[in-house]
Amino acid sequence: MLAGEIRAARPVAGLVIFSYLNPILRYGLHSFADTAATAGVDGVLVTDLIVEEAGEYLREMARVGLAPIFLAAPTSPDARLEAIAKNSKGFVYAISRVGITGTQQSLTSDAAALVERIRRWTGPAGKGLPVAVGFGISNAEHVAQVAEFADAAVIGSAIVELIERSTPESAPVAVSRFIKGLRLPQTALAR
Repeated sequence: MLAGEIRAARPVAGLVIFSYLNPILRYGLHSFADTAATAGVDGVLVTDLIVEEAGEYLREMARVGLAPIFLAAPTSPDARLEAIAKNSKGFVYAISRVGITGTQQSLTSDAAALVERIRRWTGPAGKGLPVAVGFGISNAEHVAQVAEFADAAVIGSAIVELIERSTPESAPVAVSRFIKGLRLPQTALAR
């Protein structure tokens, strides 16, 4: 499993698998949990699994010590947000907007409002379960905006897009430069 190679190269980095449910079910949920844990994965986010239908998944994650992570949408009712916060272990992934993932020009106010709602059950920033915001976060300005109200920004689609535009040889350097360009100035980190 590629995750094992990543873990060997970066023993202290957090390693979370994002997947759809179908490939995990084809592999076998029990086998997947065993393989992921053995490879050194920290958590799993199954993007199309809702918390109300996650009983077996939660049992398997607990059995092997993996952190289950759930998506929380701006349209989620409070009862679902409470269940997501209760059952997520690594962090809660707050979706910045309604729709699909991908880069966007600006963030909507939905993200800050959603994080505020989630914090009712996760606790205050820095003291409870972290809340990460994703879906369309694609530049340093977005990261700075997210840093005002959330614990982390997820930048997936922009990195995938960059890799697709790069050659296999140039992709690692391009991704490294991109990520370094997203870092907040030290003054912002000191708040």
